[in-house]
Amino acid sequence: MNSNLILLFVIIYFFALLYISYRVSKNADNQSFFIGNRKSKWWLVAFGMIGTSLSGVTFISVPGTVGKLTGTEYVFGGFEYYMMVIGFFLGYFIVAFVLLPLYYKMNLTSIYTYLGKRFNVEAHKTGSIFFLISRSIGATARLFLVINVLQIFLLDQINVPFWLTTFVILLMIVLYTYEGGVKTIVVTDTLQTTFMLLSLVVCIIFILTQLDMSFTEGYNKIAEYNYTHLMNFDKNSSTYFLKTLIGGMFITIGMTGLDQEMMQKNISVDNLTNSKKNMLTFAVTLLIVNFAFLFLGGLLYLYAMQNGAVYGEGVFGFVNEAGQIDNIMGDDIFPALSLQGIFPGFIAIIFIIGLISALFPSADGALTSLTSSFCVDLLKINDNQKISEKQKKKTRITVHLIFTLIFFLLIMIFKWINDKSIVYLIMNIAGYTYGPLLGLFAFGIFTKRNISIKYTIISVALIAPLVTYLINELFIIYTDYKIGVELIVLNGLLTFIGLWLVSNKKKKRD
Repeated sequence: MNSNLILLFVIIYFFALLYISYRVSKNADNQSFFIGNRKSKWWLVAFGMIGTSLSGVTFISVPGTVGKLTGTEYVFGGFEYYMMVIGFFLGYFIVAFVLLPLYYKMNLTSIYTYLGKRFNVEAHKTGSIFFLISRSIGATARLFLVINVLQIFLLDQINVPFWLTTFVILLMIVLYTYEGGVKTIVVTDTLQTTFMLLSLVVCIIFILTQLDMSFTEGYNKIAEYNYTHLMNFDKNSSTYFLKTLIGGMFITIGMTGLDQEMMQKNISVDNLTNSKKNMLTFAVTLLIVNFAFLFLGGLLYLYAMQNGAVYGEGVFGFVNEAGQIDNIMGDDIFPALSLQGIFPGFIAIIFIIGLISALFPSADGALTSLTSSFCVDLLKINDNQKISEKQKKKTRITVHLIFTLIFFLLIMIFKWINDKSIVYLIMNIAGYTYGPLLGLFAFGIFTKRNISIKYTIISVALIAPLVTYLINELFIIYTDYKIGVELIVLNGLLTFIGLWLVSNKKKKRD
């Protein structure tokens, strides 16, 4: 497929986003940027959140997990990942019926304001800082994976340097988010989610047609290769089904319910009832969409085998001129089939559009929420009555650009490291950075104890991840048990215990 033609479609796609952004962000102010003036339609938010939640990593990695070998620390095999998705589903109910009512009752712009009102300024800033670190690293890791795919399979062919690719993509995101913020991305994410899901459906239909199979026949054929097994019953494995189920539930609570990016869109809905509708509709839809991605993954392996791919010692791919197998198992299978001439040209275009449609919703939301959290939680521009709206807007735009620069630098660092496992490492790090948030919010909601000694909250929030890391290392050295996604639960529990030890009973008012 001609690289210039694919780039043309990407440019057209971007200008469509820019036009929509221009139309939507007219008369936008700081409250439009932060919470969309609380006028977002719940069904738009629910649909757009699919793209934000899945991201480019899901678009590439989830289909690839179907054929990955089991027995290693970070990977799934077959449909094992779906047990985590079911855990996500359960977690969304807790977010909808425990956290959302709290946020709406307190009329929050930043969810970390709760920590300040429940405890003190230190808790407020601690929560915000952990979010800033978590989302900055996580968002740029996801961006790096997608940009690297575009670079390797497309832009290297026309000699575009990696730094320029990164710069242009970040510039695109800044141009359509810096003015309208949440007000804009609620609409643009809806468009992008539509393109991503259309790409998913078209690819499934195309492969089934090429294999001359119905949906049921395709599923049964995948099952013959044991690609549909759902549960891992090895208790020592990091993907043991109970671990992934429970871990998935707490990951949702931490990375959705306690994450400013995800909650920023939810609290932009006009009332609590509609926000709950948004969350539960989103939860059900995510079950269907993730199953479709896993089904696509099985079809990708079937299609590759029909077109000459073979198994080797721990690898799966096509035999090259030297008689060796070029491995396309895992993250490489979807882009390799789409962009190396195995699929026809129109599928290559659909893949690229689907990929960037998955990329932008996670990146634009991250950049907007980081800007909002820094301005509201740390700079407190909403509370400062001495500066004008014009000055507040100037500050917000400056912060937005600074975070864009930070994104650029982090992506270049990931490129310098140049290790695909960095994405799995970053996901593991999320267990360390979101764990303290989980512990802080749980302690605030489920106890009535106070913390009065200065710096104790930040100390506990720093010590708990360190102890979690040491425990994880001891398990690796001395046992066969592998700590998986339940890492966030352990970290949150240690934070909760630490806060209990340094707290005191809340005094009754006279």
